[in-house]
Amino acid sequence: MLSYYKGAASFLKRRANIIYRWAHLIIPLAILAAAVQMRRTSGGLDEAMSNQVFDEYQRLRPRAYQPAPVRIIDIDEDSLAKLGQWPWPRDLLARLIDRAHDRGAATIAFDSVFAEADRTSPAQVAALWPESGELSGLKKQVMRMPDHDGVFAKAIARDNVVLGFALISAATSKTPDIKTHFGFAGAPPHPFLWNFAGAVTNLPILEKAAAGNGNFGFVREGSIIRRVPLLFMKDRTIVPGLSIEALRVAQGVGTIGVKSSGAHAVEDWGAEEGVREMKVGALKFPTDSHGEFWVYYTAASPGRVVPAWCVFDKKCAADKLEGSIAFVGTSAAGLKDLRATPVNPNAAGVEVHANIAEMILSHEFLIRPVWALLAEILFMVVFGVLLLLLLPLLGAALCASVAACGIAAAFGVSWHEFTRNRYLVDPVFPSVTVLLIYMSSSLISYLKSEAERKQIRGAFGQYLHPKLVAELAKHPEKLQLGGVIREMTILFCDIRGFTTISEQYDAHGLTQVINRFLTPMSGIIMDRMGTIDKYIGDCIMAFWNAPEDDKEHAKNACRSAIEMHRRLDELNAEWEKSDKAEGRKFIPIHIGAGLNTGPCLVGNMGSDQKFNYSVLGDDVNLASRLEGQSKTYGAQTVIGPGTRELAPEFAAIELDCIRVKGKTRPVNIFGLMGDSKIAESPEFKDLAAKHAEMLKAYRSKNWDEAEDLIKKCREAPFNLKVLYDLYSKRIAAYRAEPPAADWDGTFTATTK
Repeated sequence: MLSYYKGAASFLKRRANIIYRWAHLIIPLAILAAAVQMRRTSGGLDEAMSNQVFDEYQRLRPRAYQPAPVRIIDIDEDSLAKLGQWPWPRDLLARLIDRAHDRGAATIAFDSVFAEADRTSPAQVAALWPESGELSGLKKQVMRMPDHDGVFAKAIARDNVVLGFALISAATSKTPDIKTHFGFAGAPPHPFLWNFAGAVTNLPILEKAAAGNGNFGFVREGSIIRRVPLLFMKDRTIVPGLSIEALRVAQGVGTIGVKSSGAHAVEDWGAEEGVREMKVGALKFPTDSHGEFWVYYTAASPGRVVPAWCVFDKKCAADKLEGSIAFVGTSAAGLKDLRATPVNPNAAGVEVHANIAEMILSHEFLIRPVWALLAEILFMVVFGVLLLLLLPLLGAALCASVAACGIAAAFGVSWHEFTRNRYLVDPVFPSVTVLLIYMSSSLISYLKSEAERKQIRGAFGQYLHPKLVAELAKHPEKLQLGGVIREMTILFCDIRGFTTISEQYDAHGLTQVINRFLTPMSGIIMDRMGTIDKYIGDCIMAFWNAPEDDKEHAKNACRSAIEMHRRLDELNAEWEKSDKAEGRKFIPIHIGAGLNTGPCLVGNMGSDQKFNYSVLGDDVNLASRLEGQSKTYGAQTVIGPGTRELAPEFAAIELDCIRVKGKTRPVNIFGLMGDSKIAESPEFKDLAAKHAEMLKAYRSKNWDEAEDLIKKCREAPFNLKVLYDLYSKRIAAYRAEPPAADWDGTFTATTK
């Protein structure tokens, strides 16, 4: 066995070196290539990781609020309480426009859509009145009153008002009235823009009156709004977002410029094609290839918010809207326009548009520079290859420091670029790639050193307990003959009437029967810290407290024996069904078990050529004898005195004081009847008390009293017929031929 191990280990070592030589390069380089490809295509796990980092940057360093000509007219909870529930009558909204204009608002943009006629218009209300003589005159007068939508449209037409619409994925015939013109430089951006099949638009009378119309919807990245498209596609037509449409109207220009890849002075740095920059009047601002704008949010800024009720209140400061672009939106929770941003999980949707307008006016942008992709890939390649070169020279420990320094540098540079230049450079994905390269290369080195240990596991796994195999893999020097003395619990288990069962099967069938019995029984033993020593035909030999220490070895052995009998009852029911289905006579399998605890020698037993991890000792032999006595006493499991002493809480009764075959010293043996629940039951306590009295009377030669107690014990709800039949026969024999005067109740067994 040892010579085989040494030869096999030598072969495996040579093969492992060959595998290591190639795997050390191929696997890490494959990881690097996959990471570079993922980084280039983006849009997957890597982009999600980047977004999380950029969100954290904004939380740590949000954009500082600087007063800009951008305000939010907020339909907040107080405004709803003072001016009425939403939706407000359109004549009230008309007055809101007029008051905002009177207070100096340059442009008013609505973060909402007015797709249906105002139900509070006089004509709409009067139409619901019943036809009657009393109301007919009043109804005609009301019908002639100004329509609220008309009043609202006139107010829109008097001022620079931008209305919002909502693009949707469901196809509709509605197309918003777009008054904006677009000028393109470079490749047409149409294929790169978000395309929608339908739209929810405003009433035609309102659309025509508006100075501009823009989409107020967002395209979410998960649940957080980080980037907002400023250009969209609807029916092959480009339409603007609400924020840039408001900026266009405020400047009084008619065209929005779009610069794409391929335009003059546009540096691509290998980035994908698409939109690069936009221009509205005198304002230029960058976007990504899809026309999306990275929003750099401020923390909550009361300075930009004017409650809607305050617009009507003369006591409020009159100059708060002076010269501003006023976005009309809502922060009221009940109107359900709250969105999650990197700095606020419950921000009003109108705040997103206001932040975009502020950023463009103040020329303070978050930029994902086109060179960032190249820089991230370059970092992965250079640092990944560097680690591959250093790992064989420096080892895993020193290279871990090198990798940590590189990752720290990636985060440091990324944070510096964000705080200094507002550049978004991802440190996470390149760092994860470097870490994976380090881990894969280190793992290969580790696998190389584990080759010999794996060989030991393969060579001995079929012969020894898995725990012992693991111990030998860690300490190969233990592969030598010898053992130690320790207290152990030993189990022997055997099938009753196996000869009768074997007569029904050929060799192949009998093997299947044995396997389907041994497999679940062995599992029960090993699940409870037991070690299978060997199988002797239909017999199982197992022990506890080696190779691993088990302080409850006697209790675990008792639990195993009880569970084996319980599981066997289930298996017999299953086998009966299968045997009947196959037309074979069913013979149930019953087992007897013996448990004993005591000092034993455990270790590698055998010769230099072949050995086995096993156990020897007088208490091992006694356990084998107790298994044989289980049939004599009609007990499922017979346990010795050492086991009983270490597992006193289990239900057990003393069977006899017996001198087993081959032994001169008598021992008290016990029948294991159940766990602690059985032991605490009133029925068992009553039986145990009467049984103890019966044994006392028996050993005192009080035959009449013993027989009376046997009758009472038979009434207990336990299957002990064989045991009490045995004692009844003995008493009858002793009546006929009394034992010697010095008889102490010990019985000498004549069979194993």
